[in-house]
Amino acid sequence: MAVMATHVITGAGSGIGAAVARRLHARGDDLVLHARDAGRAKELGAEFPGARTLVGDLADPDRLSWAFSHQSLPDRVDSLLHVAGVVDLGRVGDLTPKSWRHQLNVNLVAPAELTRHFLPQLRASRGQVIFVNSGAGLSAHADWSAYAASKHGLKALADSLREEEHANGVRVTTVYPGRTASPMQAKVHQQEGKDYDPSKWIDPESVATTILMALDLPRDAEVNDLTVRPGR
Repeated sequence: MAVMATHVITGAGSGIGAAVARRLHARGDDLVLHARDAGRAKELGAEFPGARTLVGDLADPDRLSWAFSHQSLPDRVDSLLHVAGVVDLGRVGDLTPKSWRHQLNVNLVAPAELTRHFLPQLRASRGQVIFVNSGAGLSAHADWSAYAASKHGLKALADSLREEEHANGVRVTTVYPGRTASPMQAKVHQQEGKDYDPSKWIDPESVATTILMALDLPRDAEVNDLTVRPGR
């Protein structure tokens, strides 16, 4: 009997993360879904029957190790998918250290800490780490400094990890989606003072398709960087 792959996913509650989780769940893979608190974990468990949950606040990466020490981590991990993220637009002259820290913690430091925790399992399975980055991880524009800095940092994390773990058989992929129809995008439009029309932007299912392609690629190759732009 074939062993089902086990995927640890952050951000499975909405948008791209939910689309990826649905696709992997539908094909029978094992899911370990990260949740920020017990209430969210219960919601995810109801939405994805049979999935396990892992509780910890990405906004407080210093406490993730403590949180995980009180839970059972999966023995096997075939992929770690970093999809969760936060955005808070503002000009450099207006952003506070609290806003900077929140975005850096959730978007960069927490993914590094999660990766550290699961690297032993990923090495054992010759697995894969997928970072869902952003177009802001490649270029920064006015009002996007803190978010873009966190995503530029995430690119650096992925690039370093790829070099460090290549000999261990761990593949590392960064996906750079353009604007995607999601709750985060609705919030961005609100912050920009613009009307939000989800039909203008990428469907999360389309980004999920690219992520599954990278995951399912035969072992003789790896996708390092993948940019996905709106096609409309």
